[in-house]
Amino acid sequence: QVQLVESGGGLVQAGGSLRLSCAASGRSFSSYVMAWFRQAPGKEREFVAAIVWSGSRDYADSVKGRFTISRDNAKNTVYLQMNSLKPEDTAVYYCAAPPIGYYSRKHYSNEYNYWGQGTQVTVSS
Repeated sequence: QVQLVESGGGLVQAGGSLRLSCAASGRSFSSYVMAWFRQAPGKEREFVAAIVWSGSRDYADSVKGRFTISRDNAKNTVYLQMNSLKPEDTAVYYCAAPPIGYYSRKHYSNEYNYWGQGTQVTVSS
């Protein structure tokens, strides 16, 4: 069982930066893929970024070159550094994990069974 708690959201102007954190409880954190999803009002939840236990990373095309996902296994924490933020990045951002040892490059949200409560990111123009 994994519990996830996000922090670091807030209001920022376009072009600014934010760093989100997700603290995980439970054992074997290093054996989980960790990911970030987001959901804007009236839209479906969408994949943002994921980091595998090997350190390899996947990104949505819309955030490549602007967002960086990283993890600190000693702290059971995953981060999302968001730079050059745009108004269209406004959403609730969720930390998520699939079953232990599971990885799929598709990153469908229904493959993830552990979710945090979400943190709001608002980018003003």
